[in-house]
Amino acid sequence: MADSPNCDLKSLSPLQLFERVTEQGEKVRALKAGKAPKDEIDAAVRMLLSLKLSYKATTGQDYQAGLPPKDLVLINNGTNKEEDEDFVDPWTVQTSNAKGVDYAKLIVRFGSSKIDTDLINRIERATGQKPHRFLRRGIFFSHRDMDQILDAYENKKSFYLYTGRGPSSQAMHVGHLIQFIFAKWLQEVFDVPLVIQLTDDEKYLWKDLTTEKAYEYARENAKDIIACGFDINKTFIFSDLDYLGTSTGFYKNIVKVQKHVTFNQVKGIFGFTDSDCIGKISFPAIQAAPSFSSSFPQIFNGKENIQCLIPCAIDQDPYFRMTRDVAPRIGQPKPALLHSVFFPALQGAQTKMSASDPNSSIFLTDTPKQIKTKINKHAFSGGRDTIEEHRKYGGNCDVDVSFMYLTFFLEDDDRLEQLKQAYTSGELLTGELKKVLIETLQPLIAAHQERRKQVTDEVVKQFMTPRKLAFEF
Repeated sequence: MADSPNCDLKSLSPLQLFERVTEQGEKVRALKAGKAPKDEIDAAVRMLLSLKLSYKATTGQDYQAGLPPKDLVLINNGTNKEEDEDFVDPWTVQTSNAKGVDYAKLIVRFGSSKIDTDLINRIERATGQKPHRFLRRGIFFSHRDMDQILDAYENKKSFYLYTGRGPSSQAMHVGHLIQFIFAKWLQEVFDVPLVIQLTDDEKYLWKDLTTEKAYEYARENAKDIIACGFDINKTFIFSDLDYLGTSTGFYKNIVKVQKHVTFNQVKGIFGFTDSDCIGKISFPAIQAAPSFSSSFPQIFNGKENIQCLIPCAIDQDPYFRMTRDVAPRIGQPKPALLHSVFFPALQGAQTKMSASDPNSSIFLTDTPKQIKTKINKHAFSGGRDTIEEHRKYGGNCDVDVSFMYLTFFLEDDDRLEQLKQAYTSGELLTGELKKVLIETLQPLIAAHQERRKQVTDEVVKQFMTPRKLAFEF
């Protein structure tokens, strides 16, 4: 190996440099553990030192394992004004741009990889299925190590899926469905197990909730998740407050992660302060643990080498950057990730939907009348001020919330393109576009409500009981 990095380090973002240093550190440890020749170890160490120097020169910070650059979540949109920066962390999404967060810049900042046409085509070849509309339309836009998942799958090696929900309210909104709709499709086309974590402990720590209320919300949210149509023989749903006390494998992995992440690191990654309770500081290890198959011995027969694929919104990535840094040090494979864009609030793409603001969201409990009223009254329009101007200049689909929602939920690609052209040309008015969205969401939510009625407490108990699934490991 050469003594200098094999690419121009000046072209790398701070996070890419950070990950290069981390990977090289892992290589040095592996060489030493494997008693490699001294000259090979020395060369790898020189490379590591060179990368650390480049990292410090670029960031002004010394490299610390598990502690990415401190400005990680700020994305400058071509201006020095603070108000024109996107801010993304697991709890807050803010942008001044009516089009929403600049995801191309977010990929660079986070150091992930774009889901490009080649990867989508490879998924299609591997599964023999048409790519999901979320892939076709760039709703899932970024990944980490999806190519490794496909390598394993093509070589008849299994993996499993992990996603989750933070149950902060009894009713979920349509934005919460995105991860579960996509996880269901992934589970079906790859035929793999799925584990779904309900982080009721997190909501107790962050919200003004009792543990009993947080657990109640978890069970109610589980009904909405089950109503998405998951196969009970292939899916395990668990509450942290419940499962942690029954699984030694799960708790062992939490402790291993906790040992390898310092207080300074979680402060740097998540912005915790000295006044935050110790429950918040330790929680990231609990969200990390389902990334390791040994957390579910009843499903994977105690095997520790089953790789995990996590479909999630991009704001959850800090948890799993930490997890991926820790994984090799505790003898576990790094989880792979598929990142989705944020589902916008009715008022516009500057923020994501909030379960605490009834007018920012279409809830899964809303009646057809409520859906119609919310969309007509609150959905941000990309149309012009007058009908005459709209007919002349056309509407802007990039900022129109009704069109954004149709991008998520209208299956027909040709119909979506027709609507885009008609609205952009001015042929289709804002009220007419909203009518299409209303007619799309009303039957979708009504069907969901009917399926949810069939989900009894006994069905929830079955999904949430630790058990062997319909797979052999």
